[in-house]
Amino acid sequence: MSKETIIIIDYGSGNLRSAAKAFEHMIAHDKVDAEVLISNKADDVLKADRIVLPGQGAFPDCMENLQATNGMIEALEQRVLKDGKPFLGICVGMQLLATRGLEYGITAGLNWVPGQVVPFNIDPALKIPQMGWNEVLMPISGGQDNHHPLLRSIKTSTESSEHYYFVHSFMFECEYNHHVLGLTDYGGLYASIVGRDNIVGVQFHPEKSQDAGLRLIGDFMAWKP
Repeated sequence: MSKETIIIIDYGSGNLRSAAKAFEHMIAHDKVDAEVLISNKADDVLKADRIVLPGQGAFPDCMENLQATNGMIEALEQRVLKDGKPFLGICVGMQLLATRGLEYGITAGLNWVPGQVVPFNIDPALKIPQMGWNEVLMPISGGQDNHHPLLRSIKTSTESSEHYYFVHSFMFECEYNHHVLGLTDYGGLYASIVGRDNIVGVQFHPEKSQDAGLRLIGDFMAWKP
């Protein structure tokens, strides 16, 4: 069996080295037969077994950078949507999954998870951006936990136990509730993990979230959607 390739996409909008080091740590820790490659080449994405899209900054800038990376969106659509390879979006990389973003006007997103990215509408006493540690809660639907394979360490919304590191001013409003995989309370509940099929996005930074974030990365590497 050949070694898996985990691609971290370089499109000028993410903390690439920090993410790569976290993945490399978990490859060694879990004894996974895989390698991490940071790349801005569409051809590398077309050969990847797992794909990670980080993101920092404003939604329009990140989307523009992704579109300007030659052939990247087409390669992502082929490998993720058509070939079904596991995909993880981080921070703005998660927000780009939306239909549109409302930061500095209206910007079309990838539209992989229907919804929009909007400003926080919260108590003025709370600081924007949300910066620091916060819990992720599991939504409960029909009296049952909605646990995803990547979220095995997170308990129910009445029994949260994990904290993750957040830095953001906008939030993801999913069009459909079943795409909300995790919730965080910051002046009200919002979707901090979204996903469908082989696609998951997290608003927090797992690579900066110590043991809880590393476990999520390990679960992503083991995930077989």
